[in-house]
Amino acid sequence: MSSLQEYFHTDWQAMTTTDWVGTILTVVVFLLMVGLYFYVLRPKNREKFESNRFIPVDDEQIRSGENNGG
Repeated sequence: MSSLQEYFHTDWQAMTTTDWVGTILTVVVFLLMVGLYFYVLRPKNREKFESNRFIPVDDEQIRSGENNGG
């Protein structure tokens, strides 16, 4: 068990500002992703997202706004 504690040991005093920014940013992004997964995969929100499921592949909206070069 001692080797496992040594493996995961962190010298908090030796961390630089860049280390702290990276650590905090990683934790914040992780929490946002977990929240987003719960929001999107919640059964209550299924109909809202299912009604918009073809928006990324809908070419009609893109073509209606195109300029024909003239």
